[in-house]
Amino acid sequence: MDINALAALNSAAQTDTSRAAIADNFDAFLSLLTTQLKNQNPLDPLDTNEFTAQLVQFSGVEQSIKTNENLEKLLALSGANTLTTAVGFIGKVVTASGDTTSLVNGQAQWSYTVDQDVSDATITIKDKFGQAVFSQQANLISGTQTLQWDGRTTNGTTAPAGSYTISIDAKDSNGNKVNVGTTIIGFVESVDMTGGEPELTVSGSKIKFSAVKTVSNAP
Repeated sequence: MDINALAALNSAAQTDTSRAAIADNFDAFLSLLTTQLKNQNPLDPLDTNEFTAQLVQFSGVEQSIKTNENLEKLLALSGANTLTTAVGFIGKVVTASGDTTSLVNGQAQWSYTVDQDVSDATITIKDKFGQAVFSQQANLISGTQTLQWDGRTTNGTTAPAGSYTISIDAKDSNGNKVNVGTTIIGFVESVDMTGGEPELTVSGSKIKFSAVKTVSNAP
């Protein structure tokens, strides 16, 4: 079981302890209330509204504890199910929202989506230090297209393997900026469950589990 699921189960155990304490206090409260009713001054009886309100408060707390307990159990089950699903992605090819991927064996690829044809676009690829290693002017076709890079830099050298980030600056015929969405494509190598949300290692780069758009079998 993953760390998050264990934490949820431990919290659920703590909730059980809290419920037991509330139950003991509730029994003690009833005992004191009964004693008070038996020994109250007939000329100055206990305010029924007051002890009724106290009963309601105790009941509300007990109900809250039960609700929290059920939520903790649901979270534990959800965490286990998420882990199972994420692990099933290992070895698959995924596309995910993002702009950073790895150059491996002289190959890196992204996909981009644009709503209209663009004749004025600049594609820039930067290394992990933020230095531009490749740039070119391009025409973009509306829809989703795949862009492959062989690691060849603008000055003709070959970029080393590692992480690279793409950016696409596109403008329409009036010079207005056109939004271009980018996604990465790669193999899922591993799953990291140490954080609040699983992270997939895709071709050397880590992405959030929620960023995944499509999953397919490796060719």
